[in-house]
Amino acid sequence: MSNNLNKAKKKSFLDEAVKFSLLSILLGLLVGAIVLMISGRSPIVVYGAMIEGIIGKPKYIAWTIIKATPYILTGLSIAFAFKTGLFNIGAEGQFIVGALVATLVGVGVDLPAIIHIPLTILCAAVAGGLWGSIAGFLKSKFGINEVIVCIMLNWIAFYFSNFMVSNSFISVANSESSVAINDSASIGISWMKGLVGPATRVNWGVVISIILVFVVWFILNKTTLGFELKAVGHNKDAAEYAGIDVSKSMLKSMAIAGILAGIAGAIQVMGVTHNITVLAAQEGYGFDGIAVALIANSNPIGVIFSGLLFGAFKYGGIKMQSVNAPSEVINIVIGSIVYFIALSNGLRILYQKMKEKRAKGGKA
Repeated sequence: MSNNLNKAKKKSFLDEAVKFSLLSILLGLLVGAIVLMISGRSPIVVYGAMIEGIIGKPKYIAWTIIKATPYILTGLSIAFAFKTGLFNIGAEGQFIVGALVATLVGVGVDLPAIIHIPLTILCAAVAGGLWGSIAGFLKSKFGINEVIVCIMLNWIAFYFSNFMVSNSFISVANSESSVAINDSASIGISWMKGLVGPATRVNWGVVISIILVFVVWFILNKTTLGFELKAVGHNKDAAEYAGIDVSKSMLKSMAIAGILAGIAGAIQVMGVTHNITVLAAQEGYGFDGIAVALIANSNPIGVIFSGLLFGAFKYGGIKMQSVNAPSEVINIVIGSIVYFIALSNGLRILYQKMKEKRAKGGKA
């Protein structure tokens, strides 16, 4: 009886979360429409161009998925940390470290693809996990806020990556780009280029991402480790009283989050860019992952859809320029969506009041 009640409550909460996520997306699009009207442009024409740029051709759909892949994984990394009570703002640095290590292994090792590809992903995952573990260790041992540590680590990763591009065996003389990885480390799907065009960097990244989403979902919902991590996230004191090692749980959580972000960086290099460059600024994949996790309400399965939405906005937003609309509008839309998601508790209260008012009106 109690199990059925708990399941019903969980289903009701998920239904509400989906409703308010969708409502937040619609409100974000409405804000964007208002901005477009103020600037003298038709929202219908501009949004039509954006939709055409997302699904108008097979190559557009392919590029939308390619753009979405790193957001799915960085969003998953941050959602995992959220679920366990930690804020992994360091996904950006973990992404950079993963991309750097994938390039080093992709260039420096010459092996058959069947060994080279998993080795490259594994090395990037380990590097990302170790980078994330630094914040977890400092949080668990010394109580240092993980946000402060992660911000510091993001900049260290940023400058270290730039240093390695210019001062190591992956450097190219008089260039701000590194050597390209060996073909044996690439995860591109060459046979699909006939369908979506030779310039489209279609790759296995999205498949790897979806597999990892379900692995994370399984860990969180079907394993003792997941139960312990979520217990620490809900209430550290109660978890400690129940015999859970809170310090180890924090370390594990940040390590797993780092692994996911590190793999995101590896997939971007192995499937899309094939090298890394001297960065003028942080690319933002990790920071945008925060928005992806918020839109998904930190649900691993939801991250797939919010990541695809983010990829669609990012790629489709470029196509808005074909009707002379500023591409910045899409950032306003995304920012508005995140803002409304953050206000979801208030929206829930408003929704409940409206339901009660309707119920009273019906009785009258």
